[in-house]
Amino acid sequence: MKQTVLKYGSYGALVGFLIFVIHLALGKDLDFGTLEILGYLSIFVSLSFIYFGIKHYRDKVNNGTVYLGKAILIGVLISVLVGIGIGVADYIYTQYINPDFFEDYTQMLIKEGRGDEIIEMTSTMGALFMVALVTVIGFVISLISGLILQRK
Repeated sequence: MKQTVLKYGSYGALVGFLIFVIHLALGKDLDFGTLEILGYLSIFVSLSFIYFGIKHYRDKVNNGTVYLGKAILIGVLISVLVGIGIGVADYIYTQYINPDFFEDYTQMLIKEGRGDEIIEMTSTMGALFMVALVTVIGFVISLISGLILQRK
């Protein structure tokens, strides 16, 4: 199981990191709504490795069987690795590429009359939030993938 998690988690982390950095670095002039959509897209593309990791474990490692609990465990561990990749990309972006990101985002919320949604963020907090968000979304994808792929 460890090899499967490391292999597919690394693939997902690398893909997530690259997509996230590319769309943030190239999309500096994009509005926050578009950046948000691209961010979620990169998360879901990266988390697709959960399905493939569970399938690989079932078919190549565990003789064609996988229980739901084991599938969820594999998926969540993969999602943590993906979350770390995306979190690192987020940190690099908000700390070095666009250090004014949180200030600009706060100003956008104020202009839209959504000042009550403002949360003080630092690059570290933003990165940790991304790891948590990706892991939660990864849990849901793990559950769905596990239900589809489980074989007793």
